[in-house]
Amino acid sequence: MALRRVLGVGGALGRRSCCSQHPLPPDFVEALRAVVGGPNVSTAMAVREQHGHDESMHACAPPDAVVWPQAVGQVQDLAALCHRCRVPMVPFGTGTGLEGGVNAVQGGVCFDLSRMDAITELSLEDFSVAVEPGVTRKALNSHLRGTGLWFPVDPGADASLCGMAATGASGTNAVRYGTMRPNILNLRVVLPDGRLLHTAGPGRQPRKRAAGYDLTSLFVGSEGTLGFLTQATLRLHPLPEATAATIATFPSVRAAVDCTVQVLQAAVPVGRIEFLDEVMVGACGRFSRLELPEAPMLLLELHGSRHSLAEQQRQAAEEIVRLNGGSGLAWAEEPEERGRLWDMRHSAWYAALALRPGCQGYSTDVCVPISRLPDVVVETKRDLQDSSLTGPMVGHVGDGNFHCILVFNRQDPAEAQRIHAFTQRLGRRALAAGGTCTGEHGVGLGKRALLLEELGQEGLDTLRCIKAALDPHNLMNPGKVL
Repeated sequence: MALRRVLGVGGALGRRSCCSQHPLPPDFVEALRAVVGGPNVSTAMAVREQHGHDESMHACAPPDAVVWPQAVGQVQDLAALCHRCRVPMVPFGTGTGLEGGVNAVQGGVCFDLSRMDAITELSLEDFSVAVEPGVTRKALNSHLRGTGLWFPVDPGADASLCGMAATGASGTNAVRYGTMRPNILNLRVVLPDGRLLHTAGPGRQPRKRAAGYDLTSLFVGSEGTLGFLTQATLRLHPLPEATAATIATFPSVRAAVDCTVQVLQAAVPVGRIEFLDEVMVGACGRFSRLELPEAPMLLLELHGSRHSLAEQQRQAAEEIVRLNGGSGLAWAEEPEERGRLWDMRHSAWYAALALRPGCQGYSTDVCVPISRLPDVVVETKRDLQDSSLTGPMVGHVGDGNFHCILVFNRQDPAEAQRIHAFTQRLGRRALAAGGTCTGEHGVGLGKRALLLEELGQEGLDTLRCIKAALDPHNLMNPGKVL
């Protein structure tokens, strides 16, 4: 299967429009308007196409209609209507996903939940807050300013928090604070037939629970295939008293990744530890106008007390860096200095695209056990070079997760074939190392075959049984994951 087929395009790689093979029932659009009002329903092609793709290279697959509910009751009524008429439903947050999760491959109705943006139930004593799907991570942390608390999960993009829950997102802070999964206390879910479910019970936000099946974890990472996440109750964290960031360069990729493993083994209080290969460093330096040596690099950030960071912890990190041949340590403590470093890291996608102006990007990720990370990263680097591909590497290596940003000419079928073959080898290399084919992007459209290899037939059959129990007519985001 060529990459063009994986991405759902018939000719050159890229986005294109497509028409639904199952037109909406007569008067159905009027029924949608009766629920949310005329201004909150659109069948305009431009709007549909805007909602038919995310940031991935999967071909645009527009829905037949887009609706903007503004309250959970409207989501319930719309879902019940679609369920009665057997019309597919696709949730939409901010459209920042990377595996085609919002593409309406069977048409239907896109539920744009961005206008549901309430932040409620903030409890400083319980370290918790409830957010609706229109709330992004930056909006929440802005709301929390001055409280001494923050929500640390940071995938880079200013994504919807409920969308982050739906994809099981993580990011740069996961090494210390965890991914979305352990940071969600409860979810309010509208099921495919319009019923309302609170996964931990209405109004509950215990820090731990052992009562029945873990329904919250079931919906985290479900990618919109089981229901609409209309509210998430999140675990908040105290802001660290002190933060210090630095960059260290290394003579080789293996030295940088070995250093990561040793920093973690030494229990250095790492808040973030990011790896960039020399291609990515060069691209980021030019894009962000920073003078950086083009060598494999770690970007480290330590969180702790002022006393501990000033003495033991910095010294421990510096010693491990030196033992692995690293150099260039200069600590940044002021927010502006640290901000410049992390802006450089968060611009990696655009910096990679700038390596080949006019070309397209395709980002893929895997995650492996920390002990296998050095070998897998080195083998992947060699594979990229042997395949003659432009694919700078960057990763949240503190949890064994890394990305290849593949930049390619969409008009070159031979290059597309090489990219598809590379991504399959990368996924299988991660699986052979005891890892997963995706650490944070999700399965979406592009990794369904690898999911079968990862879980086995019994695992996949179990997922299908769960899907059939909650969505027997396969109306929720059909064509994804399974």
